[in-house]
Amino acid sequence: MKFETTEVYSLKIANGDELIAKVIEVNDTSIKVAAPLTVVPSRDGIQLVPSLFTTELNSDVTININNIVMIAPVRDQVRDSYTEATTGIKPVRSQILTG
Repeated sequence: MKFETTEVYSLKIANGDELIAKVIEVNDTSIKVAAPLTVVPSRDGIQLVPSLFTTELNSDVTININNIVMIAPVRDQVRDSYTEATTGIKPVRSQILTG
């Protein structure tokens, strides 16, 4: 899989956690990501919480590639939630106006 450095991906980690992050760099042993957030199920749906509580939210993090079980691009709604959580900007999707 070729990674686009401007895209947001979902990474399933060996311990079962699912992370949402923007991939910055990939090499043979690691993946560097920006602002990783962990997916947490709640009664209202999924929530995104910081993956590391002791670093700045927008810190870059390096993950050992051997600890990643699955990786895939996220759907639009998750990308929008990630963007809002990491930048404070709420993306607007074009839609047909009715009414």
